[in-house]
Amino acid sequence: MSVAKIIEISSSSKTSFDDAVKQGIAEANKTVKNIEGAWVQDQKVAVTNGVVTEYRVMLKVTFVLE
Repeated sequence: MSVAKIIEISSSSKTSFDDAVKQGIAEANKTVKNIEGAWVQDQKVAVTNGVVTEYRVMLKVTFVLE
């Protein structure tokens, strides 16, 4: 039997939502072992003078406890 835990993280990118997800997972992977998956709970953008300047995601990351 395995038990999984879900944590919530936020991540941002100047490039895209996809990049924000990849950066968030890469950073979480530095301290969290056994990441199995993630889902995007929320997406939003920062806007300055009518231009999108940052893409932000809220992720729920699932990992298996040892």
